[in-house]
Amino acid sequence: MSTQTPPRPKIGRRTLVIAVAVVAALLVAAIAGTEAYARHQVSRCISSSFEQQMGSSIDVSFGPKPMLLTYLDGKVGSVNIDSEDNKFGPAVGMVVHAEFSDIELDKNTGGGTIGSSRAEVTWDNDGIRQTLGGMVSGVTSSASDKTLTLDVLGGLAQLQVVPSVRNGNVSIETKSAQLLGIGLPTDLVQGIVETFTQSLQSYPLGLQAKDLQVTDDGIIVHLEGGRTTLESTTNGTDQAQFTC
Repeated sequence: MSTQTPPRPKIGRRTLVIAVAVVAALLVAAIAGTEAYARHQVSRCISSSFEQQMGSSIDVSFGPKPMLLTYLDGKVGSVNIDSEDNKFGPAVGMVVHAEFSDIELDKNTGGGTIGSSRAEVTWDNDGIRQTLGGMVSGVTSSASDKTLTLDVLGGLAQLQVVPSVRNGNVSIETKSAQLLGIGLPTDLVQGIVETFTQSLQSYPLGLQAKDLQVTDDGIIVHLEGGRTTLESTTNGTDQAQFTC
């Protein structure tokens, strides 16, 4: 007498589809969670390093490459950076938009290298006035004659300057400085011009001035940079505060 093996239960098509959908949803959720973690880590690493060298709070956005791949290989195609607090080093009212390309991160130190960069710095007249301090009560600019006029001594005197770019640096030339038709003291003029120039001289991460435009609202400086080092963020010792 032979015994028959009971038939295996059949898996319905609907059940199979549901099972595949559940597995796919779990996989997508896992990838999304890992991507979010990688984005947070890379963003924290880059933001801290850039903020330390730029002297300004920044907002960071990345190119299309998934951050999970960046977290694994340490390479970032491009990073866009915008200053958040309208202050760039000592300059008040200076807004910076920058793009850094071909970044390679060192996950052990939080530093790395930057392949190339470019930036646009916009500085409005009121920000220039605030930066230059108490002797300057007002600033106006003219796109037509490329000059800025600074009201000095409560508006009793005016100092006209012409900014330009020379050999990667911004130069401020005095066009006229008069108080009721009489020349202003040299020390006063020199102090204002030096403060103005210093606020436009120091750019981080290998950036150098390439072009400058005077507008009716202020000035715009275009910067470019080549390969340079992205320093690690430290806490005063040789140890990095975090790793990427």
